[in-house]
Amino acid sequence: MTAEQDTAPAPARAGAREWTGLGVLAFAVLLVAVDATVLDLAVPFISEALAPTSTQLLWIIDAYSFVLAALLLTMGALGDRIGRRRVLLLGAAGFGIASVLAAFSTSAELLIAARVLQGVAGATLMPATLASIRVMFVDGRQRATAIGIWAAMWGGGAAVGPLLGGWLLEHFWWGSVFLVNVPIMLVLVVFAPWVVPESRDPQAGRFDLVSVGLSAGGMLAIVYAIKESAAHGATAPLLLVGACGVAAGWVFVRRQLALAHPLIEVRLFRVRAFSTAVIANALSMFALAGVLFFGSQFIQLVLDYRPLPAGLLMLPGTLATVVGSLVAAPLQRWWGSRLALGIPLAVAALGAGVMVALSATGGPGLYVVGFVLIGIGVGVAFTLTSAMVVESAEPERAGAASAVSETSYELGGALGVAVLGSVLLAVYRRQLDTTGLPPEAAHAARDTLGGAIVTAEQLPAAAGSRLVESAHHAFVTGSQITAGVTAVLLFATALLALALLKRR
Repeated sequence: MTAEQDTAPAPARAGAREWTGLGVLAFAVLLVAVDATVLDLAVPFISEALAPTSTQLLWIIDAYSFVLAALLLTMGALGDRIGRRRVLLLGAAGFGIASVLAAFSTSAELLIAARVLQGVAGATLMPATLASIRVMFVDGRQRATAIGIWAAMWGGGAAVGPLLGGWLLEHFWWGSVFLVNVPIMLVLVVFAPWVVPESRDPQAGRFDLVSVGLSAGGMLAIVYAIKESAAHGATAPLLLVGACGVAAGWVFVRRQLALAHPLIEVRLFRVRAFSTAVIANALSMFALAGVLFFGSQFIQLVLDYRPLPAGLLMLPGTLATVVGSLVAAPLQRWWGSRLALGIPLAVAALGAGVMVALSATGGPGLYVVGFVLIGIGVGVAFTLTSAMVVESAEPERAGAASAVSETSYELGGALGVAVLGSVLLAVYRRQLDTTGLPPEAAHAARDTLGGAIVTAEQLPAAAGSRLVESAHHAFVTGSQITAGVTAVLLFATALLALALLKRR
């Protein structure tokens, strides 16, 4: 060891201001999580009030995530250049305004537009918070704890969302689930300037608009092609759109390698820990989003629980993600990244496997147990992969690196709803028996499970009972197949982490 190394000062430890700032930043994460899970419970009410088609319903759920995923890289790089706190505050204000528009939407089209605006504003929040943590917490152990708390707030928001949403839906109209965002945004806007330091990359270079267009356009084209192909089958126009998205992505990567100041440093993907973390993050979120999507409908529309009891039944699983987030750092110290990531993902795969045994005539116990196992595994995975990504980059490029992590997270979640939701819908339509129904009634019943239940209420008692029984059976069959696909994906992700990451 050289004398210079021997006398190098230890990293500065965070004080009261930094930990208070972490608490304020956590409100942004809380907002995103609450907004995502509270909407899952509101799906049946939105279906009844706005009568969306099955495609519109999927867009209401995932338009936010698609737009957010498309713009995360842009907003992360923008924060590195003009200031992460500034971008965070602008996004917080915009998110609050978009939430009010969503709450008072009078049509499915207007609600989808409001969700798009939420996605634009929301793209500023997650990269800015994680990048700020990277700068505020220099000490490695303190940073690991801070990221664990940051991730736990995501799980805590997911836990609060169903309870808060259930209470609101019991007492108010469906739009009230969006208005909960407004007070959270006010807290963020008022206190962040006092306790969150401004940070940026002093040598970031100019903001390359061509790269912005390539990344956003390519991402939107790819996810649109995948979603529509999963819902309606692959067609020549959709394949062309997807091919254009892939081509835009290829040009984007080539441009980043040539630029002196790229939007993102794609060479980071040569780091095995970085690339493995991004893949594991995306696939675990893919699985979790699909489980949440069909789970809320299973509990409410198949088992016939009201929103608040349904939220209570989903609480153990979402709280499990909090526990997983908080134990991630100790597990990494004890086992190393390889086992600390691989084993929890295998536990999550086991949880999805439990859900294969769901039944329309049974209780919610299997879903609760399966969701708890998935929550623990995904909570650990999300925290570890986020930490692995930001620690692979220099603090000056923390925004861009964080954006890569959040892009994989949001893209995985959006594709989970789109692909797994479309698989479930395809099985549901194939299994549903609409024999003897008028054409319009048969079409409404095949569109969504909620549509089948509403249609059944308008039929004679015997015919309505048969339709509900068939719809429940078809939906559960689709849920079982979706859970099986989820289990395979999670287990494959666990094997990937064990194979690619270095031994301790």
